[in-house]
Amino acid sequence: MRATAVGPGSRVLDVGCGSGEFLTELAGRGVRVAGVDPADGMVHLARRAAPEADVRLADAESLPWPDGEFDVVTAINALQFADDPDAAAAELLRVAAPGGWVAVANWAERSGNELDAIDAALNDEPGIDGELRLPDGLAELLADVGADVVESGLIDVPFEVPDENALVAAILFGEDPDSAPLVVEAARPFRTESGGYRFHNRFRYALARR
Repeated sequence: MRATAVGPGSRVLDVGCGSGEFLTELAGRGVRVAGVDPADGMVHLARRAAPEADVRLADAESLPWPDGEFDVVTAINALQFADDPDAAAAELLRVAAPGGWVAVANWAERSGNELDAIDAALNDEPGIDGELRLPDGLAELLADVGADVVESGLIDVPFEVPDENALVAAILFGEDPDSAPLVVEAARPFRTESGGYRFHNRFRYALARR
């Protein structure tokens, strides 16, 4: 938001908007917001969280807006889930206005994310870092579709919860309750003196202009 100077009246699309937290933040700053997600449940939650937003059900590879509709197009922890990340990146660029921004971010390498300890405990096979987690992965993706990459890098994204119940809820989303003991045990090294949990993590990001 700082880098793109988003403010009142800016037109912003959040691709892979999930349950709408970023839409809510934007709307609170007077931004004209829109969101899209491929999951019905997430679209429902986003519409409830940000009633001002134009939230639609669609894949990142086929955005239901005309060319050049938005000043800023974001995709936070979303592009790696697209069936075709290159096609999705091209769509982000297509709906950005000439001179507009495309801003993307996702998890960095697993070795730099303490939350991976829980993921490893819940999965039989170790996770593999995809290309977008690696240095320059996001920047190269945007450059490949014709965007002018302005900046890319790493940012610290700590994750903290106040207690064991909040930890299990945040990780399992109410599903697979039998896995709760695995989550708690894997998180033991990250327990704080107050009884909560804190994990140090990093995201990669890239900013580009059309």
